[in-house]
Amino acid sequence: MMTEQQLQQALQDRPFRYYPQVDSTQDIALAWLRDGAEAGAAVICDEQLKGRGRQGRVWHTPPGVALALSVILKPIPSGMKHITMLGALAIADMLDSLGMQDVTIKWPNDVRLQGRKVCGVLPEAAWDGDRLLGVALGMGVNVRVDFTGTDLEYTAISIEPVLGRTVDRVQLIQTLLQRVDFWAMRLGTPELFEAWKSRLDTLGQMVVVNGISGRAEAVNRDGALLVRDGAGMLHTIIAGDILMT
Repeated sequence: MMTEQQLQQALQDRPFRYYPQVDSTQDIALAWLRDGAEAGAAVICDEQLKGRGRQGRVWHTPPGVALALSVILKPIPSGMKHITMLGALAIADMLDSLGMQDVTIKWPNDVRLQGRKVCGVLPEAAWDGDRLLGVALGMGVNVRVDFTGTDLEYTAISIEPVLGRTVDRVQLIQTLLQRVDFWAMRLGTPELFEAWKSRLDTLGQMVVVNGISGRAEAVNRDGALLVRDGAGMLHTIIAGDILMT
């Protein structure tokens, strides 16, 4: 199990809160954000009982096998649509730092190793009326989760089985947060958008999303997916679960 002392040594001056077990790092991060937490502050846990995913999904992160954390961002409103890109890019960069190959992003934010999902990313905003207080960016990364015999055996993957060696989760968190900082400074810029777009493995593929079947032709600057159906009509997909056929 990682310890608060190990994290303190690795993260230095970064504000953080560590819990051996929580329901959700997002709940804690959003409350901290409303209480005035500064940008870059992180909530980290070893075990998460009720982690949240897209479209209301809930999952359990067992102790000792994954990264489960939330980072507080205070973006300008014009950068809001790039928050999801930021999270996926930071995780992809962290995997690159390990020398891992075949790291891609399935639209919009599923980072994949060898074509299988290795992480989850969820941004949630906090508002005071119409004033944006900031965003809690939740991230979960499979480090040594064993999916053998589960429904996810052929669609999910962990870092260590691919890498062939053990990794230090504290060092991974340190690298991941550094990459979050890097991309947070570039929210809303062409550099961030182009970096995210260059990693997408969805473009050019036949897909099914929101009941629409067609070819994923492009993404726009807001991150929406442009899908051309069999009749030649171009659809702009803002969100949805995508199946590549």
